[in-house]
Amino acid sequence: MSTLTKIDPQTLADGLRSGKFHLIDIREADEFAREHIGGAVSIPLSQVEQADVKIEAGRTAVFHCKSGMRTEANCARLASRIDGDALLLDGGLDAWKKAGLPVSDNAKAPLPMNRQVQITAGTLVLAGALIGTFIHPAGYALSGLIGAGLIFAGASGWCGMANVLAAMPWNRTA
Repeated sequence: MSTLTKIDPQTLADGLRSGKFHLIDIREADEFAREHIGGAVSIPLSQVEQADVKIEAGRTAVFHCKSGMRTEANCARLASRIDGDALLLDGGLDAWKKAGLPVSDNAKAPLPMNRQVQITAGTLVLAGALIGTFIHPAGYALSGLIGAGLIFAGASGWCGMANVLAAMPWNRTA
């Protein structure tokens, strides 16, 4: 199966109440910890091949992410992990919230790592530009290095900044 049939948020909510669906959130653990649909099981996309996904007889798996893009891009990979029917939440968590449906959130959980990287990289690029403009032109090198690091992270899939941020005290789990 290379595609998954889409399901709208209200149909999913009704099916979750009746026990018809088994909801699987494929976002990373830090994203799930911050906010998720109640009753969802976290199986991050980065770990889906190692996951032992068990769906009870008579239930249908429904995969979702934040916007639906990750889920759609990985339909075949996700469907291959399920014996039986599988669907995807059209529009993901964003559509669920837009429909006014409840989420379990934990404002004390750290921001998702991608947002932490964006904030840190943006701050450093801005600092480099300001230093370069008002203090010394060598400050522009900081902006250039951060830009080069982001290009490398995008091309290789390895982000040194994310690894450093993951070691920060606010990101350590008890």
